[in-house]
Amino acid sequence: MFYLSKIEHTLPLPAPQLSRPIREAIHTELEKLFLDKVIANLGLCVSVYDIKSIEGGFIYPGDGAPTYTVVFNLIMFRPFVGEIMTAKLLSSDADGLRLSLGFFDDIYVPLQHLPSPNEFKAESKNSTKGTWYWKYEEQSYPVDDSDMIKFRIQNVTYPSIPVEQPKESKPFAPMLVTGSIDHDGLGPVSWWPGQEEDAEEEEEETAAEE
Repeated sequence: MFYLSKIEHTLPLPAPQLSRPIREAIHTELEKLFLDKVIANLGLCVSVYDIKSIEGGFIYPGDGAPTYTVVFNLIMFRPFVGEIMTAKLLSSDADGLRLSLGFFDDIYVPLQHLPSPNEFKAESKNSTKGTWYWKYEEQSYPVDDSDMIKFRIQNVTYPSIPVEQPKESKPFAPMLVTGSIDHDGLGPVSWWPGQEEDAEEEEEETAAEE
């Protein structure tokens, strides 16, 4: 789920930062650049872990700021295919589910990865939002926001930035996670007795790592 990624970056240090200790100033600038940003094929940056080396400090002609070459480690969120995770339901519509980890919201469980047989009940006649139900042994089990939801990672993609985006389209997401709940033990933890405590412990661990 979380990895250390070693990065080398050429960093101009703004003049207001020059009065601070150099390592502290560079750490602040690295956080501005990378924190909560997605780096393609590396994942979402959740923290600047440490700085390994700082070199340079040259002031180039026409530039009033010194430039450093910095080597550092970032803590990256990058789930792997097949990993089991726990999240909360963010929204539900006719296309499937959208889940949230709290610090990352672009997790989607499409219709084909919901347990079958299933049924979707819209909030109203003309609404695309509603609740999904798993139909099992003449019972209906809802997927709603009252439970933590266990899901399996099916795919992680890094879409290209679109040149133009229609006004009606969803906001661009630089990293998309596709999940599945169509296996035993997956879905709302209330479906599977004994999993509620495990889900609460996992949620606490994820909050601590944030």
